[in-house]
Amino acid sequence: MVLHTIVSSMKTTQIVPTKQVLDLKTALEKKGLTVLAEYWDGHKHVDLYIPSAKLFIEVDGIQHYIDAKQIIADLKRDHYSDGDDIYTKRFSNQLIDTHLEEIADAIYKIATPTGVIH
Repeated sequence: MVLHTIVSSMKTTQIVPTKQVLDLKTALEKKGLTVLAEYWDGHKHVDLYIPSAKLFIEVDGIQHYIDAKQIIADLKRDHYSDGDDIYTKRFSNQLIDTHLEEIADAIYKIATPTGVIH
């Protein structure tokens, strides 16, 4: 299981994206999308944000699917975005590892100006 790494110094804390987050970001950028990693929305950090589509993407480890407390925390976190009309889509690390290009293709199709998310 790969978790986010938090790198701290005396003045700042930097969240380092996981390999899966970076892989998806790169795949989406290759398709021409602007993608921000570890975006702060005022309530929380999200793994990826595609501003043109108002889409947050979270890439999650297994704990997000088997730990009841984590499931509730995720539901509450995602709810903060509802009022801003921002969608949240979650993928597991395993899905990114095994279906990266297919996922990037699908996200691109919905995130472009002619996509269904607009």
